[in-house]
Amino acid sequence: MCGRFNLRTPAAQLAAFFDIVFDPPLQAALAPRFNIAPSQPVLIIHEQAGRNSAALVCWGLVPGWARDPEIGNRMINARAETVAEKPSFRAAFRHRRCLVPATGFYEWQKTGGQQKQPWHIHHPDNSPLAFAGIWENWEGPDGSSLQTCAIITTEANSRMSPIHHRMPVILQPDDFATWLTPQSDQHDSLESLLVPCPDDTLVTRPIDTWVNRPANEGPDCLRPPPDPPTTGGRLFE
Repeated sequence: MCGRFNLRTPAAQLAAFFDIVFDPPLQAALAPRFNIAPSQPVLIIHEQAGRNSAALVCWGLVPGWARDPEIGNRMINARAETVAEKPSFRAAFRHRRCLVPATGFYEWQKTGGQQKQPWHIHHPDNSPLAFAGIWENWEGPDGSSLQTCAIITTEANSRMSPIHHRMPVILQPDDFATWLTPQSDQHDSLESLLVPCPDDTLVTRPIDTWVNRPANEGPDCLRPPPDPPTTGGRLFE
């Protein structure tokens, strides 16, 4: 799964990477964030009127038919294997796909002890990641509206599998247009993108358990642990 990530990339670099122009109020809100958790606002990129557009939405997808928006607390991830058919996700998968920018994400490895070991996963050069996502617009009985999203996950590649059996789908720039175009509903071409990224795409580094609390924020989320562990007999880099 993907239950926590960070977005530390400067707005100018994000704009170039995603071919987008940020509205000044949104760009001003893009301060570095080191511990993004479910139910918090997250940045998404989606297509609007033929152009890439950015928005801040709540992480945890609320289907349009939901009676209670609290359902979003259980909808932070959508499995690549079932996103096209599952009632909660299939409409968004068909018509409202998005990218969720990140600089890195966190996963917790079972160690046999009482506490899991957190890991930080990112590109070697800390360039942006683009998670495959879906988004929805929910309208309440009182006329209120709520925009939400979920991140699509797939089986882990061999680099990630010693840490966790799932990972977010990470798309490459050449695939952005296919993924974002609302009129594109060719399931075969879309589902072919929902696969693990190549093993050499990412590096994995152990970090201190300080990141465990969603309330903790700042660079200390990335600090190394006092005693670095190994995965599969070696430290991945």
